[in-house]
Amino acid sequence: MTTPFDEVIEQIKSRGFHNQRLEDHSDIVSDGILRDLRRRCESFAADFSLHKIQSWKNVRTPGARNRKIDLLVGEPDARDGPDLDRLRFCVENKSVVTAHRNLYARFDDLNEALQVLHRAKEEAVLLATVIVGVAPKVLNVPDRVKPLYKRKPAEFTEKILPRLSSGDQTLWDEFEFAVSPNRPDDPVKTVKKFRTLQTRPPGHTHVVGYDYVLLVPAFIDNVNEPYIPRADDPRSLGIDVDREYETMLETICKAYTARWHF
Repeated sequence: MTTPFDEVIEQIKSRGFHNQRLEDHSDIVSDGILRDLRRRCESFAADFSLHKIQSWKNVRTPGARNRKIDLLVGEPDARDGPDLDRLRFCVENKSVVTAHRNLYARFDDLNEALQVLHRAKEEAVLLATVIVGVAPKVLNVPDRVKPLYKRKPAEFTEKILPRLSSGDQTLWDEFEFAVSPNRPDDPVKTVKKFRTLQTRPPGHTHVVGYDYVLLVPAFIDNVNEPYIPRADDPRSLGIDVDREYETMLETICKAYTARWHF
């Protein structure tokens, strides 16, 4: 099957490299999950069709950091913005691709978002997704390579961009200074850390926790062609992405239906 994470991979192929500084991967995931839930969850789709609920992306919410949440679904306020007291479904997307040392910051981001959302509406269905990079090293194009061509963008577009994500192994030596290595056990440690995010049993809306945490392995190094390792791939980290995605949709649909169509 095709998941929103496959769409992220196609976007990377189209651009030529993964830009961890942009939010577009998160927007693609949010849009895809919203689309698939509307296709597969009758109660969710009905509420959209009847205009009982709407969706908003990258909305700032109350809290110490006034952080933005990637996707909010709920009832609108008088100005057609999200009414935080009537949230129904929330999604926060993260990735740990270029440097696994950032996993603690991303973990803290998800934990903080969880606290904010639970305080806003404890009955809201909460989902976290994390793309986990499994490549042994990554060519950091946005921060290290592309800035070299700030005054000559045409040269980057014509001579460098076509080589990215194409399998051109000479890029590793040419831009050795821009290579971020990952230790062999980094992906496993990252998955293990994110599995400690607080989750909650069905129906226990008083418990502070995500209703589902979806972890997705991805091979992205900006030199070779990116892809999502499937269940039989040794880089899959033991995660069957297709099955996990289906289970996530079913879990979110059941929780949504139980809480808003009782």
